[in-house]
Amino acid sequence: MLLHVRDVLTPDEVRQARDVLARAPWGDGRVTAGEQSAQAKHNEQLPETSPETRTLQDLVLRGLERHPVFFSATLPKHISPPLFNRYGGAANHFGNHVDSAVRYLRNGAGRVRTDISCTLFLTGPDDYEGGELVIEHPGGQQQVKLPAGHMVIYPGTSVHRVEPVTRGHRLASFFWIQSMVRSDEQRRLLFEMDTHLRQLRGSIGETDPAVIGLTGTYHNLLRQWVDT
Repeated sequence: MLLHVRDVLTPDEVRQARDVLARAPWGDGRVTAGEQSAQAKHNEQLPETSPETRTLQDLVLRGLERHPVFFSATLPKHISPPLFNRYGGAANHFGNHVDSAVRYLRNGAGRVRTDISCTLFLTGPDDYEGGELVIEHPGGQQQVKLPAGHMVIYPGTSVHRVEPVTRGHRLASFFWIQSMVRSDEQRRLLFEMDTHLRQLRGSIGETDPAVIGLTGTYHNLLRQWVDT
């Protein structure tokens, strides 16, 4: 499932993030790439251990925690610590690649199966030219370039790339999710059901028998598919 998640960060939070990134110590983005990805990756990245990274991670995670659509769509079991990259100048693109199936966390802190890939945009489309995230899917290609504070989620199995940035800089956070529901198809069905249920609750109320019955069906399906 490829989904545009709106307003993960508020405009004030985007400004806070941009202020932090303006004084951040950028390094070579290949430091976190796998063997294949390192051949295609040409960007800059914040060191995982820098104080700026930790400050921004807290900001992003707070945005995710309060966002009901994010939780409904991903059903997260583990979220890898968000990372931050920059495209522009000589380090301006990332060729076709597939994310590694498992993300190993620093200092033996565990591992995350990369069911879902996430890109949270921290610069708006007018701030740079190029830089589209291009995601391959069975129906063709999807080009993604979102407003600052918005995010795209897509299957970790997807071949994807970032087109060259030809003006300005593209700033973003990226991370991976291990979902409680491993199947992308099952997650999509649950998300669609939950979306319709929220609409029904808004129109006919929580106590309508149909709403109660469908809510029970949703949770019974979740019980069958979830791994906590």
